[in-house]
Parts: sequence; structure tokens; C-alpha cells
Amino acid sequence: MQVFWQSKKNQRRIVTAVKLLIAAVVLFYSLLPVVYTISSAFSPVQGVSRQLIPANPTLDNFREILYDQPFGLWMWNTTKIALISALLSAMITTLTAFAFSRFRFAGRGQLLLGILLIQVFPALMAMIALYSLLDQLGRCCIPALGLNTHGGLILIYMGGAMGLNVWLMKGFFDSIPRDIDESAMVDGASHWQTFWYLIFPLVRPIVIVVVILTFFGVYADWILPSIMIGTKSELFTLMLGLQTFIGNNYGQNWSVFAAGAVLGSILPVLVYILLQDKIVGGLTTGAVKG
Repeated sequence: MQVFWQSKKNQRRIVTAVKLLIAAVVLFYSLLPVVYTISSAFSPVQGVSRQLIPANPTLDNFREILYDQPFGLWMWNTTKIALISALLSAMITTLTAFAFSRFRFAGRGQLLLGILLIQVFPALMAMIALYSLLDQLGRCCIPALGLNTHGGLILIYMGGAMGLNVWLMKGFFDSIPRDIDESAMVDGASHWQTFWYLIFPLVRPIVIVVVILTFFGVYADWILPSIMIGTKSELFTLMLGLQTFIGNNYGQNWSVFAAGAVLGSILPVLVYILLQDKIVGGLTTGAVKG
């Protein structure tokens, strides 16, 4: 046995076999819920499928979710909210990180520490405050940003996504040599011109990452819409719409719910497949170039 293990070729084989075994276990554990969801979507029985491959697969669940329910409206609402929130959040986060990285002002360290500490507390702790904020904002000032509006929901998402993203992007800004700023100032460029023409192209990969990750987070959120939108069905997001199929204890329709989940997952999967290089590259490169 000792002679067998001392062989480098055998060692590599054993290590490779262990890695493949771990990968297989992780893959099985990750894909099993997805397989059951897809199986339930094609199941003729209105319940959770107990078979990996349904005996009599049918498309009736997909027909019901597409033709008998406002699935298109749910998808439109979700995509609109997620995309606007991601773009606005990335814009504000980028400008904030640039200011923290390049400017020195009173309270800078305390503000950075405060932004980080806020992320320690669970988001649910702020739900009452956010609900009250939107309620008062809608009543006294801007109805479009109050309760039961997409604008109010976007407003919350914009602030909630800034915390860790500011720290992440600040690290990228810090790694860019300040010589670029000084050279631009010598040539008469303003802070905005320095940021837009010289600094922003270098941090564009991480900006794309922030947009993508924020989009995914908002797209899959259920808690905030369920609280801030309530029962206005015309404003339902995909998650709220799907929840109606399983919210009634005496009328749960898991098969249609699974069909909607499968259709709703197509967009984020396509986004990830098309932009996966941007996600990996944005987290590992792009901070310093040239």
C-alpha cells in the first residue's frame, strides 16, 4: 500500500477521483431540487412530483400559466423593477465609491464604517421603518414613491444594494494609480472629466458585475414586494404572482407554480450564460490596466 501511494501517478489518480466524487455530490445536491421542479411542471397531478420523470407528462400547466394567468404582466413588472433598480444602484454606487476613494473630507472613515455596519443587521429589522417611510412619502410628498407603487419599491432597492457594493467598488478605485488623476488635473480636467473619461473605463467591469448581481437579487426577491405592494394584482411581480398558487392551504397548485418557476428562470439563466465572462472577469480583472 505504501509503495502504491508513493507513486506520483497513483497519487494524482486518487486526488482526481476524490475531486470528481466531491463534484458529483455537490452537483447532485444542487440539481436535485431543479429536477423535481421541472418534473412537477410537466406532471398531470396538481402536486409536488414524487418522480424524477412523470409517468404522463403534459403541457397543461404551462398553458394555464401562460394563457389563464397574467404571466406576461408579472414578468414585465419584475424585469422593469429589477433593471431600473440595478442601473440606478450601480450609478449611485459608482459615484459614491469614487468620492470615498479620491476625496478626503470630514467623517469619511466614520461613514465608510457605518455603511459596513448597517449590513450586519438583518434586512427584516428595517421593514417597519421602510413601510412607514414609504407611507409618509406617498401621503405628503410624492405619491409615485409611496406604498403600492413600483417607484417606492425601486427606491428601497437602490438604497439596499449600496452597502457592500460601495466597499467592493472602492477597492477597485483605490487600486487605480492616482497619477492618472494628477495628470488629468495638470491638463485642466475637472473631477467629473477625470472620472468619466479616465477612471470609469478602468472600473467598467466591476460596474457590470454590480448591475448583474443587483438585477438577480431584485428579480428573485419576494419579501419586499409582498410588504410594499400588498394585494394590488396589477403591480404583482413574478414572485408575488407565483405565490398566489400556493398561498391558499386548501387550493395549492404546485404543478402550475412549478411551471411558472421554470418559465421565470429562463431570463436569469440566459443573462448568466451570456454575461458569465463579465461576472468572472469583473471580479478578477479590470482594476489596473496599462
